[in-house]
Amino acid sequence: DATNEPVPKPKRSFYAAKDLHKYRHKYPKLKELRYQNDFSNLRFYMNKIPLKPDGVYVEEILNKWKGDYEKLENNHNYIQWLFPLREQGLNFYAKELTTYEIEEFKKTKEALRRYILAYKMMLEFFGIKLVDKTGNVARAANWQERFLHLNESQHNYLRITRILKSLGELGYEGFKVPLVKFLLQEALVEQTMPNMKQSALEYFVYTIRERKERRRLLRFAQHHYRPLEHFIWGPPRKQKTGEGNAVNNSTSVTPKHTKDTVATSMVPGNGGIPPNLEL
Repeated sequence: DATNEPVPKPKRSFYAAKDLHKYRHKYPKLKELRYQNDFSNLRFYMNKIPLKPDGVYVEEILNKWKGDYEKLENNHNYIQWLFPLREQGLNFYAKELTTYEIEEFKKTKEALRRYILAYKMMLEFFGIKLVDKTGNVARAANWQERFLHLNESQHNYLRITRILKSLGELGYEGFKVPLVKFLLQEALVEQTMPNMKQSALEYFVYTIRERKERRRLLRFAQHHYRPLEHFIWGPPRKQKTGEGNAVNNSTSVTPKHTKDTVATSMVPGNGGIPPNLEL
């Protein structure tokens, strides 16, 4: 019986902690001052240029790809164009956002309208629907088959992380908490997508820039996480020793954590998590 087998304790991902800390704290890049931006992401969303390398315009994607789950699943070129970031993705034809382009994008109603349509299209692909203008979400009519698919096709967790990051870049930071809370609920409470829980806790939660909101979500997750003793709060802080040398605090997590103590299981061989990667 598999239930009698010991459940391995999860390890904190060094890459996840570093990547999300960079997203929350190290944008924009200094090189932007010298970067000649052609606003390709905005022009794509204005339906003036197609995505490369496919040569497809955003209107065609929004009108013809919506509901074509096989195409949305198997094509790996569109996601970087639909949800641009200030970092390079796997599609090297897609350009990185800059602060200048972001400001223009957020002032362009036509681009924002299509952006939200793209978000709704991807939510439907995942089995979720956007229910109001504040970003609240709920199960869509197709949720059962799509959640079953999402539980197994874990490359889509990378897409969700990108979507969450992009929402924060283009003025929809407030949309992130409802989506992450919903995904935690499904993964931990409803257990419709148990394979998602690690990505939700290591990536999705940490895309949220407001520390209070992250902690609220982590408390919710801890309350429902089983086995409780395997719950990991986050990357460790560096603590000062009496001699003034910094040391890692990597003690085991217990439910009685203090307000400012963040502890984790360390990944062997990764050299520890960088300091100051706070909750």
